[in-house]
Amino acid sequence: MEPLTAGAIAIGTVIATKAVEKTGEKVGETLWNKTGEFLVTLKKHSPHTVVAIEKAPSQPLDYGKAVLEVESAAKANPEVDQAVQELVVAAKADPKIASKVKQLETNINSQPATVINNTKLAEEIKNVFQGNTIIGGTF
Repeated sequence: MEPLTAGAIAIGTVIATKAVEKTGEKVGETLWNKTGEFLVTLKKHSPHTVVAIEKAPSQPLDYGKAVLEVESAAKANPEVDQAVQELVVAAKADPKIASKVKQLETNINSQPATVINNTKLAEEIKNVFQGNTIIGGTF
């Protein structure tokens, strides 16, 4: 999986996990644990990114910038890369999140590989994980 896609899914999964928990539902224990491990690992290498992710959705998040920072941290540190990959696997296995992860992955992979439009990427993450699908309860 492309690092950019994995980073986007990881960030989206953290946000989606928080959104699902907010509605009173529970995500699977594995996904919950992997989300926490990802944030702890990323915090060692990019604390400002974790702070920004944790404040979303109550405060606007620059998704494009956050994805690039996660991608950069993953490239520079195998521990972060492993945490991202494990979170992606856990997200794809969790029935409450899996369909949204697949939708985001499809949307990102359908973009031309040579041109990554951060604004479009940010919109995709926001639409998939924060749009009416989660808030409206049709998740």
